[in-house]
Amino acid sequence: MSDDGDAEIGLRERKKRRMYETVSETAIRLFVEKGFDAVSVAEVAAAAEISKPTLFRYFPAKEDLVLYRIADHEGEAARVVREGPSPLEALRRNFLDGIERLDPITGLNDHPAVLAYHSLVYGTPALIARMHAYLERSEAALAEALGGDLDARLAAGQIVAVQRILAQENWRRISAGEPVAEVKADAVVAAERAFGLLESGLPPLAAAPTSQGESR
Repeated sequence: MSDDGDAEIGLRERKKRRMYETVSETAIRLFVEKGFDAVSVAEVAAAAEISKPTLFRYFPAKEDLVLYRIADHEGEAARVVREGPSPLEALRRNFLDGIERLDPITGLNDHPAVLAYHSLVYGTPALIARMHAYLERSEAALAEALGGDLDARLAAGQIVAVQRILAQENWRRISAGEPVAEVKADAVVAAERAFGLLESGLPPLAAAPTSQGESR
């Protein structure tokens, strides 16, 4: 393919991503202002200056307008486990790095827009239900990265649940008005403890992988 062709594909992808981001952010703004159930998809389309059929080509469900913001995290755990030295150590480091950065996905962020977004998600039953579908896909991808068998699926379910609960606890405390610095210190301790429990319960995932020639 020519460089011109590559550039054209790259331009289309960037325009498509901008469309996703613009429509999603427009929807979130309206939902935060008026409530998820009080805003119709037609209102979101009108505010984003696109037709309703066009909106549904990008977002199959109303809930996806909100959860697009976290869609990039869906395959994160599966990517991280390949970074070693062991799957659980890689995941532990990734989660602790997220806490250090105050990544909203860890629940440890007190920016008003982040708090409003989390309140929208956790305060809307339809969004909670839809988010479980995202978590199930993340769990399935992680299980595949861990080997794909029953043990891998059981481990993935535990890991995803631990990360979700840690993040929700951080958000609960932040939303209740506790200082980020205070919650952050406790969040690090809680994450270390949680991953320690995972390592105790899932010893094969706490060990560095053996080379092909070594005995198991």
